[in-house]
Amino acid sequence: MRFRKGVVQGIKLTFLSMALLHATSVHADESPSPSVYLDGHLLSFQTPAVIENGYSLVPMRTLFEAEGAQITWDESTRTVTAKKNNDVFTYQIGEMAAYKNQQRLELPIAGKIIDGSTMVPLRFISETLGNLVAWHDYSRSITISSVHDYETTIQYGVNLRTTPDKDTTDNSVLRMLSKSDKIHVIREMDANWLEVQTQDGTFGFISAAPMYTDYLNQSSLTAKKADALITFGSKFIGTPYEFGAAPGQTNTFDCSSFVQHVFSEVLSIDLPRVSYDQALKGKEVGIDELRKGDLLFFSARGLDIGHVAIYAGDNQLLHTYSKDLGVHIESFDDKWKKRFVTARRLF
Repeated sequence: MRFRKGVVQGIKLTFLSMALLHATSVHADESPSPSVYLDGHLLSFQTPAVIENGYSLVPMRTLFEAEGAQITWDESTRTVTAKKNNDVFTYQIGEMAAYKNQQRLELPIAGKIIDGSTMVPLRFISETLGNLVAWHDYSRSITISSVHDYETTIQYGVNLRTTPDKDTTDNSVLRMLSKSDKIHVIREMDANWLEVQTQDGTFGFISAAPMYTDYLNQSSLTAKKADALITFGSKFIGTPYEFGAAPGQTNTFDCSSFVQHVFSEVLSIDLPRVSYDQALKGKEVGIDELRKGDLLFFSARGLDIGHVAIYAGDNQLLHTYSKDLGVHIESFDDKWKKRFVTARRLF
C-alpha cells in the first residue's frame, strides 16, 4: 500500500500475551505517547503507543479487536493470530514478515513484546486490514480510517489543511477541494473544523461551515458551536461594563461589543458594532424556538432595540449591561420578556 508524504510509517500494535515474556530491548522516542484514533474514536491502550526509530507502535489486541477481529496466542511458537471475516493474519514475534492468508508481508521493523504486549509496525495493520493511516505532527496523533465510502460532497471550494487552525500560514494548505469532490468525514474536531479523507487517501482538515459541504450531521456541529460560544463568553464573567466600550479590547464591554467579540473569536462571524444593526443579521426565530447561541434583542434607553444578549440555554442569558454586575448570566425572566423584541439565529 502506498502512503502519501506525511503518512505515518509505522504504528505500534499490541497483544496481551497469556504469559509474560522477557521484553526485547526497546529504544523508544521519549516524547509523550501519541494519541491514536480509529474512525474518529480515541483508542485506549494498556501499553501506551510509542515511536521507535521513526515507526509508531501500538497494542495489537486493542486495535484488531476494535475492528472486530478475534485474537489468539500460541505460546510455544510466540505467534499471534488474528481472524476477521475470511481473512487470517499471523505473526511470529521477532520476524521481519507477517502473513495474510499465507501471503508474506514484509515489515519495516520486527515486532516485539513490550510490557507483555505484542508490538507490530503500522504497515502490518494497513496492509492486512486495508486501513489508511496518517500522522499529524501538530498534535502528535495518529488517524486510522477503515472507511472507504465518501458520503459527503464539497459544495463550495475549500482548503484542505494539515492543521485545524485558521491562523496557520499558507504552508498548511495541502490543496483546494473543488465543488462536487467527494470526501469522508472522519471526525468533528470542534465547532469549526472537520477531519476528512479524500478519495485519493489524503487526510486533512477543512472548515465545518455549512456553506462548504453537505455534511449531514450539522446538528452535532451546531451543539458544539453553541457550547463553545457560552464556554468562551463565560470566561469574561465579571469583566466591567462600559457603555460605548472600544472594540478590539477585552478590559471592558458593553452588550454589543461583548457579543461582537465572542462571535468573532469563536465562530469567525463578523457582526456590526451596535445591537440594532446586529438584529438585522441571521434569521428570525420565535421566543418558543430558542436554542443555545441565539441572539436576543430588547428595547432599552428609549430605543426599539437597545440591548442584546446571548441565549445560554435553560432559560438563561449571557450578557452585560450593569457596572455593578459586568458580564454575567441571569434568568430570562418576565422582566426581560416584557422588553423582548426579536431573536436571531446566526448558525
